[in-house]
Amino acid sequence: MSGLQTFLLVLAGLGLVLFLIRPKLGRAYVRYAMLILVGTLMMLPFVWLISASVKDPDVINDYTFLPPPSVWRSPSVREGDQRVAVDEVTDQALVNEATRVESTINSRNFRDLWTDQQTPQGPVHFSRYIINSLFLSSAATTLGLIFSSMGGYAMAKYRFPGRSGLLAFMLASLTIPGVVLLAPNFEIIYRLGFMDTYAALLIPGCVSVFGIFLFRQAILGIPDDIIEAGRIDGAGEFRIYLTLIMPLVRPMTSAFCLITFLGTWNSFLAPNIFLQSQPKLPLPVALNQLVGVYDQQYGIYLAGTLIAIVPPAILFFALQREFISGLTSGSVKQ
Repeated sequence: MSGLQTFLLVLAGLGLVLFLIRPKLGRAYVRYAMLILVGTLMMLPFVWLISASVKDPDVINDYTFLPPPSVWRSPSVREGDQRVAVDEVTDQALVNEATRVESTINSRNFRDLWTDQQTPQGPVHFSRYIINSLFLSSAATTLGLIFSSMGGYAMAKYRFPGRSGLLAFMLASLTIPGVVLLAPNFEIIYRLGFMDTYAALLIPGCVSVFGIFLFRQAILGIPDDIIEAGRIDGAGEFRIYLTLIMPLVRPMTSAFCLITFLGTWNSFLAPNIFLQSQPKLPLPVALNQLVGVYDQQYGIYLAGTLIAIVPPAILFFALQREFISGLTSGSVKQ
């Protein structure tokens, strides 16, 4: 019997004993034990990612998580250092050069990751890809927020001919997969001269039907009396939108910004097609190039993946409360 099975049996036996002695305490124990076990299972992929990113590339596939402490300082022979066979070496200095004592837990993957990458456009540092992703995600979020909130406000509070048909058409367009429109989008972007520019990624995503629908649902809950009061006080339509409407839908704004930022940050297909220059690539495309047909740098790839999840994680924890309340706003009719 393995240690994990023994541990689970002990937990189950302890829960059974508590349930027989004090049923209320036993139910609470079972509930919290299940939450801890499920939470542990959910965290295992992140623990594996952290473990793989700090393991030496020579032993990255030898252990599921971290290697045992007894082999943390075991000797390893790197492929690049095997210039001469060890059994044919007579000079002790060459033996030491061929075989190095390298810790199986080290920062080699991160050191290699932050080394300049040679490209046809010149050396590119890994921080360049992070800056590209931050710029694309921030710009796409800002543009999408402006146009989607304006469109949602118009769809919620303005009465114009064809509004119902336009809303039905917009919702129906959500059923069309984005891959189906890839060929016509490529043709349009090519003819506009946007190839290998960030405009090819930002301009088509300025208006989001999903974002317009989210803001429409949130703005529908705002009483019309607030808008009428602003008009009576002499406020223009843009001022009403900016100073009266947007502060009242702040939870939805936070939810939309988080969803849009994450979607752009993880976007791979469009940047991989429309961008050709290496210095312009975002982080997902640059990381994908580390694992190819003839070169598999999994250690560096996993180290870059660990760095790539940090900005979205910080943004999510900063907007967590607004994100949850924003997703539920507009779900109940006022």
